[in-house]
Amino acid sequence: MTGPLITPSALAALGDVTLLDVRWRLGGPSGMDLYREGHLPGAVFCDLDRALAGPPGEGGRHPLPAVDAFERAMRRLGVSGARPVVVYDDTSSTAAARAWWTLRYFGHQDVRVLDGGLPAWEAAGLPVVKEEPVPAPGDFTARPGGMPVLDADRAAALASSGVLLDARAAERYRGEVEPIDPVAGHIPGAVSAPTTENVTPGGTFLASGELRERFAALGAREGVAAGAYCGSGVTAAHQVLAMEVAGLPAALYVGSWSHWVTDPSRPVATG
Repeated sequence: MTGPLITPSALAALGDVTLLDVRWRLGGPSGMDLYREGHLPGAVFCDLDRALAGPPGEGGRHPLPAVDAFERAMRRLGVSGARPVVVYDDTSSTAAARAWWTLRYFGHQDVRVLDGGLPAWEAAGLPVVKEEPVPAPGDFTARPGGMPVLDADRAAALASSGVLLDARAAERYRGEVEPIDPVAGHIPGAVSAPTTENVTPGGTFLASGELRERFAALGAREGVAAGAYCGSGVTAAHQVLAMEVAGLPAALYVGSWSHWVTDPSRPVATG
């Protein structure tokens, strides 16, 4: 496999692969409940809140998990370093992107996102099952540092020296609404870049060239340092994934807005 995405037909033709169902909803329904209603053959459920993030707190709502906790979680799911991993969801790869990014950050070299997720798989006429496999324990060893990250200070600096993309909906960026965090607005100098514009109406990613044009219009092009943030580091991972599809590297501010607003001395912009 090459590139961060894989099509349903290519996945169906693969042999030995670890398949993770990363369906997740902010506020429900439970991803596990969705998984039990039907999933790809051989897929095991990966809980975003428990496996792909640490406990919420000063680090934000979805901080990085501890190294040992992530390693244990991935081994329980059958992840091994030498076996390819494919992740998917049913929301245009928003949650799957967080799994892709976290595995890459902790050193896995062969991770792909099923482009279009479960809807694309079903549209291709491929089977969905209810049987829940019991994976053999994996041997994945977590080694942090495989993907670039930003803390609050670096994110603020990047908004001035490069381009910092805000992956949330435009109305949250403008500070008109804030349904989750206690403060509305955005990091000063950040550019509004909703992740919904990374995908087609069917939920598959735009072609690489189209994404390059989109990001160039936002100021993110070759030679310009780029980063992304969102509410809590989930949809921003989708932004990083879209930029990788476009051939553009980007760093992730994992704590994102939920971390930024924990310090009242940090500036907030609106409009």
